[in-house]
Amino acid sequence: MRFLDLLVMSINNLRRRKLRTALTVLGVIVGTASIVVMMSLGIGMSEMQMELMESYGSMTAINVYCDTYSQPEGGQDPVYMTDEIIEQFRQMEYVDGVSPLLNVSVMMRQGQYTASYVNLVGVTEDYMEQIPVGEGRHPKMDGSEVELLFGNMVLQNFSNGKRGGSYYETGELPDVDLMGKPIFVIYDMDAYYQSMNGGTGTDGTAVKAPKKYLVPVAGIVEGGENDYNQYSWEVYTDLEALKTQLKKIFKKGVIPGQPTNKKGKPYPYFIYSNAVVYVDSIDHVKEVQTAISDMGFQASSNSEWMEQNKKQSQMTQMVLGGIGAVSLFVAAIGIANTMMMSIYERTKEIGVMKVLGCDMGNIRNMFLMESGFIGLMGGVIGLILSYSLSYLMNHLPAVTQMMMGMGGMDGSISRIPPWLAAAALVFAVVVGMVAGFFPAVKAMKLSALSAIRNE
Repeated sequence: MRFLDLLVMSINNLRRRKLRTALTVLGVIVGTASIVVMMSLGIGMSEMQMELMESYGSMTAINVYCDTYSQPEGGQDPVYMTDEIIEQFRQMEYVDGVSPLLNVSVMMRQGQYTASYVNLVGVTEDYMEQIPVGEGRHPKMDGSEVELLFGNMVLQNFSNGKRGGSYYETGELPDVDLMGKPIFVIYDMDAYYQSMNGGTGTDGTAVKAPKKYLVPVAGIVEGGENDYNQYSWEVYTDLEALKTQLKKIFKKGVIPGQPTNKKGKPYPYFIYSNAVVYVDSIDHVKEVQTAISDMGFQASSNSEWMEQNKKQSQMTQMVLGGIGAVSLFVAAIGIANTMMMSIYERTKEIGVMKVLGCDMGNIRNMFLMESGFIGLMGGVIGLILSYSLSYLMNHLPAVTQMMMGMGGMDGSISRIPPWLAAAALVFAVVVGMVAGFFPAVKAMKLSALSAIRNE
């Protein structure tokens, strides 16, 4: 029997019992849609977590931290991150570059507006180039002068000292023109507050108010007042220019944020609280990170969080896919039941086919094609339903609000990649044919004489 004849017979047999076929196909639709939607949720959440981590920084960057406040036990000398250590990082295998970060807490003013404890960060050119600028430009990186690059949310720290009311109280941004006017910076905040409170120095004289420095603003980090990124809350400038400025201001005194020796004296060099080490490939991040940790520093990277996220995502997808697979398993039972009922109804027809010399394989293939068609129809309609449900989930206001509450994540919570759609369709057809295999074998084994006599 020709393949086309088998195909026509299979379709006609399915059309003979339209309601039963439709109900069986419905089971496959529900099963396919369950698997696709469940797995699309797992894939969507996994990819959103990945996008969130990538927004926090490069996957090949290692963040190195140094505790500049605590002293080690047993009288040991503390392990500080100095320029010498930074150079050792640079000499490591697989390291492309290192950017030490010098953090200084300062006060900033413009007109009646003041922001206390603003984190001013001195960075190298490698680091500065990675910061996206929304307005203006990057500061000069030649060590000549201090220029500022404001994080897009730093403006929220300013408040009106006379009228009171901060951004967090009023919900309105202060009238500070970052790009139009320069900013006054007070580096010695301790002296400022002592002078305000009538404090005295070691010689008993009143502490004078520290000098204010007029610093130009070069640019503002990309993003609005609510668009958070890893650069939103700091103010950035050239590392060498900041070091020169601090040496000029504090001379041989203790620079705020810098540790002191056991006698309370400052060290003759700068000590960094953290640095960023850039590795040439994500495959070498773990090796370099381990080497840095062995030197006594704390090291972390987005790649290790990514590995943990992958494991959790795989587990989530397996659980969600398993829940959906139960529905498809139930649908497979329905297909098997439909095929068995079809055999009992068509016993005489099967007997006639055998008497006419029809090959046993053709009889088996006819039933397999019928069950495969049920799987195919259910799979196609199930995919259409899956895409519809996915679209609805991604555009429901309640879901959008929920995602914003989960760390400010944005994007589609349900994502159906092409490979998932293709795999689901193939899986539905295979499940249908597997479910119809045993009924097909039973049809092959029917006795021709008994089948003809059957009424």
